[in-house]
Amino acid sequence: MTHCEEQHINPKMVPRTEEEIESIIKRLKRIEGQVRGVQKMVEDNRYCIDVLVQISAIQAALNKVGLNLLERHVNHCVSKAIREGNGKESIDELMDVIRQFSK
Repeated sequence: MTHCEEQHINPKMVPRTEEEIESIIKRLKRIEGQVRGVQKMVEDNRYCIDVLVQISAIQAALNKVGLNLLERHVNHCVSKAIREGNGKESIDELMDVIRQFSK
């Protein structure tokens, strides 16, 4: 069993650093708190516009996390694939996820 298999890491992936993981988790936990806040706003029957503004902020925060991951993927995983001669497959995969992300 290779190191990647032991760690459940896709062999096409360049593993994230501990700092990168901590940063992403911190952002996601903040977003999770925002979602809980919106749930409370709905439970408290708050004004629709106030709820919608918070939902917009959550969407923007999620988009930022996604774009940061996308940028890292291009700079590490896609560039690695290109260097190793697997660029077409990696670029096709990237384009699929960009299409999904932009819906």
